[in-house]
Amino acid sequence: MRTSKDFFQAGRSLPAWICGLAFISANLGAQEVIGMGASGAKYGIATSHFYWIGAIPAMIFVGVFMMPFYYGSKARSVPEFLRLRFDEKTRAYNACSFAVMTVFSSGISMYAMARLIQTLHVFDSVFLKFNLPLGWIFHFAIIISAVIVLGYIFLGGLTSAIYNEVLQFFLIVAGFLPLVWVGLKNVGGWSGLKAALPVAYTHSWRGMTNPHTNPLGVEWFGLSMGLAFVLSFGYWCTDFLVIQTAMASDSEESARRVPLIAAVPKMFFPFLVILPGLIAIATPTLTQHAMMQSAPSLRAPAPAPANDLSDPTKYNRGLIPAKVNPVTGKVMTDEQGQPLLDYDLAIPNMLLHYFPTGILGLGLTALLASFMSGMAGNVTAFNTVWTYDLYQSYIHKNASDSHYLKMGRWATVGGILLSMATAYAATSFNNIMDTLQLVFSFVNAPLFATFLLGMFWKRTTGHAAFTGLVSGTVAAILHHGLTLPADAHPGIHGGWIAVVHSYPSEMAQNFWTAIWAFSTNFILTAVISLMTKPRPENELVGLVYSLTPKPVEHHMAWYARPKVIALGLIVLLVALNLIFR
Repeated sequence: MRTSKDFFQAGRSLPAWICGLAFISANLGAQEVIGMGASGAKYGIATSHFYWIGAIPAMIFVGVFMMPFYYGSKARSVPEFLRLRFDEKTRAYNACSFAVMTVFSSGISMYAMARLIQTLHVFDSVFLKFNLPLGWIFHFAIIISAVIVLGYIFLGGLTSAIYNEVLQFFLIVAGFLPLVWVGLKNVGGWSGLKAALPVAYTHSWRGMTNPHTNPLGVEWFGLSMGLAFVLSFGYWCTDFLVIQTAMASDSEESARRVPLIAAVPKMFFPFLVILPGLIAIATPTLTQHAMMQSAPSLRAPAPAPANDLSDPTKYNRGLIPAKVNPVTGKVMTDEQGQPLLDYDLAIPNMLLHYFPTGILGLGLTALLASFMSGMAGNVTAFNTVWTYDLYQSYIHKNASDSHYLKMGRWATVGGILLSMATAYAATSFNNIMDTLQLVFSFVNAPLFATFLLGMFWKRTTGHAAFTGLVSGTVAAILHHGLTLPADAHPGIHGGWIAVVHSYPSEMAQNFWTAIWAFSTNFILTAVISLMTKPRPENELVGLVYSLTPKPVEHHMAWYARPKVIALGLIVLLVALNLIFR
């Protein structure tokens, strides 16, 4: 790492297939593997919407329409692109909000890794030997994971993160394929799984006419508008965490192909990470395993009284145990006093239940790889945005390149420390995917409205974009403060102002928070743009779709053209939705 460009942008020299695998692997952190497995157990096959309508269409849009803007503008980050299109204050606001979001996402990966190590009881004997409380294992695991990721990011920057993410992608696939095969075989195949689960758990679209007739707790409009449009496009089109891997490509053509290459394996990942969650709740018992201290029966009898929490195993469902606070060791309860289920342990308990020791090692390696992949992607995005968009712009301008390289390394240390702090906030949720979607609804949802108007309407102004962004975030905060999911305590889950509306699930609340944030931003930005003076058209060339030369594709083979690849992906996507409707 001789220059800041090497450290932050991998020298813009990597081939498309490397960046394509890193593009998907950067999103394969705890939120993907543990979170999607947890959501599969909690919401059923409807979780596939996070892929088939909540990822693939947006990834296609990025490759076909947005990547030419990002790559062609030579912007080093998404906030810097906002400065080129709008103004400095819009860039600063987005840089700050994005930095906060990456710290939360990285912290969630740390939390998931610590919970895994705690579940395996790997360090129990060591802590008992030195008479240390077992509750300290959670803190110890967070420190260990932080040190490992800090080591290779501090030395190798984005390049080391990308090559590690490629290796981790193959480890994740190798570790989870046998888990799905063995688990599905043991519950009697797909037909046996369907017989063991409620009907709503094995259909993705059935019951979507009413929020109370499907496990996700949302109707088709909230799903389509909140997830498929706002959250999906808001994440894949504006989140620098994934965009930075495509921008590390060696050419604009490669950068356009990166999201499309990533969309192919992404389309089939529900079978790898969601199915284990369904199998976990369909598995009737948990037998003794060598790596577990105890092996309670997980066939749940009638719930005990709310004040009887001495035996948390009474509340288990399949392989999903009751949630125990990792710090205090106490069972956590909902608003009704009933213990919460710890859906985040669906995948770890599946590994412990179905894998013998040798294969278990591969499965655990896959989990650890996914956690470090998610942490590394967020930390590299954080150090780039901090150094280029905050430190260089507002704290120390016109310094030497070596100075910014050094600052990038120290920003990595700071990002890791902040992530460790946020890891403890994740203990209040029983599904980390709920936590992440809440963060995305605050940050990405309003940002997408700004991008949509800015790229396709040349009349959009900087003052309007900034006001809309701030207002969209405020709208998300107010909506969260005035609504509450069913059976949740007012506080971090919402309702901290007053409870004027209750949603059937946390995910439904997240979708509607995103809708309110996007809509508020979109309307205000459009209105204020009409009231303020736009920039001259000659300053917007390369930044607005109608004023930018379209990418030339005639020299490419027909099958290598992004639009042809996109069409094939759409056909396959429609087929999967019809099969599992």
